[in-house]
Amino acid sequence: MKILLHTCCAPCTIYPLERLREKGFAVMGFFYRHNIHPFTECMQREAALREYAQSMDMKVIYQQEYDLEGFLRKMVFREAERCRICYYERLFTTAKLAKKGEFDSFSSTLLFSRHQNHALIADIGAAAGKAAGIPFHYEDFRTGWETGRDKSIEMQMYRQQYCGCIYSEKERYYPQRKNP
Repeated sequence: MKILLHTCCAPCTIYPLERLREKGFAVMGFFYRHNIHPFTECMQREAALREYAQSMDMKVIYQQEYDLEGFLRKMVFREAERCRICYYERLFTTAKLAKKGEFDSFSSTLLFSRHQNHALIADIGAAAGKAAGIPFHYEDFRTGWETGRDKSIEMQMYRQQYCGCIYSEKERYYPQRKNP
């Protein structure tokens, strides 16, 4: 069984890759980059993933373009729905690529993070799979959160401090002001 795994970063790939291989999947990664800002952050994540993927003998498709403007146009005046839109863009792109590449299914490392809306990811992944005509492999990879985190620290892997978009970067670093 060939599976295309949307990969947001190297640390979040560790446990899902391990689990999928244990289940007998031949795993190929797909690095989607339009949602990662600024560009220097995108490059740091990609470099860490390249190093990790090479060490694990995992092939990865790296998105070539960097459509910051397209991402922002989709988000403007829809900031409250930004995660839904972002999940949709990443999962539908992965589903279409998996179908074109004749994979048996697709999944996402988004299912590893404790910080993401897991139910929404599962729903959008299923819808993307149905639309593209390829099964979405759902698995709750959060059960390996500590394992993946500990291995990424042990490997001295670059570990980002926010999900990737410019909005989450602001939430992470901009001090929240309290009302007087």
